[in-house]
Amino acid sequence: MISQFIQKLRAKKGLTQEAVAQQIGVSRPTYAQIEQGERDITVVEARKLADIFDLTIEDFLAEKDEMISVKIQSAKENVAKKEERYVRIDVPQERADKFREVLLYILKKVGGKPNVGMTVLYKILYFIDFDYYEKYEEQLMGALYIKNHHGPTPVMFEKIVDGLLKKNQIELIKSKYYQYPQTKYLINPEVDPDLSVIDGREKEHIDWELDRLSNMTATEISNLSHKDVPWITAKQGQPIDYESTFYRSDDTSVRDYEDGI
Repeated sequence: MISQFIQKLRAKKGLTQEAVAQQIGVSRPTYAQIEQGERDITVVEARKLADIFDLTIEDFLAEKDEMISVKIQSAKENVAKKEERYVRIDVPQERADKFREVLLYILKKVGGKPNVGMTVLYKILYFIDFDYYEKYEEQLMGALYIKNHHGPTPVMFEKIVDGLLKKNQIELIKSKYYQYPQTKYLINPEVDPDLSVIDGREKEHIDWELDRLSNMTATEISNLSHKDVPWITAKQGQPIDYESTFYRSDDTSVRDYEDGI
C-alpha cells in the first residue's frame, strides 16, 4: 500500500511527520491520515512527496525504491492484522530500563503522597508517554498501553514492579485511601534512580507532568484519561495507538499547533 511505502520512505530519510506535512502543504493530522491509509493523496502532493524522497513520480507511484521492500497487502489483510501491526511498532521501542528508572523517579518524588497508588501511577506513566509523543513526535519510554475499563494500563508495569520488589528496591502496601482499597508502592530510601537514561528535555517533561497530575485522586486522573482520544478510540483490551494523540480535543491536548510547537 502507498501509505506503508510513504511511512518507510520517511523513516529512511529520518524526517518527522510534521516536517513532511509542512513541505507538502498539509496539516500534521492530515498527513497522519495519509500514512494511516485513511486519506488519498492528490497528484500535486504525490509529486511533492516524490521530490522529498528523491524519487521520480513514476517510481513513487509504483512504490519502487531499491532500499525498501514493501509487501503489498489487501485492505482485508490490513484490517485483520491491524492489532498485530500496533504491537510490531510499539514493542521494539519499549525500553524496560528506562521505564524502570522513570518509575523509580516518580516514586521518589511523589510516591509518598497518600493519593498516589497503582491507579494514579498507571495514568501518570500513560500521560508522560503520550503527551511527550504529541509534543515532540518522539517516544520517551515507548511503553505499550492497553485499554481497560479503568483506563490505560502499561503492559510492562507488573514485570518491572516484580523485579523491583524482589530486589527490595520498593515495598508494596495494601491499604485504603478514604473508603477505597489502594495498592501503593514506596521506594526504598536508599535507592536512587539512574537518571542517565533520560535527557534534560525528558526530565523537564516528567517533572511537568508530576506537578500537574500527582495531586489528582484516582477518580480525577481516570476521568481525565477517559477524555483522551487515544483511549476513546482504542478497542477494549487492545493496544492504544500513539498516533491518535494528534487528534486530541482541547481537554487533553498539550501541544500548541497554532505556533507549530
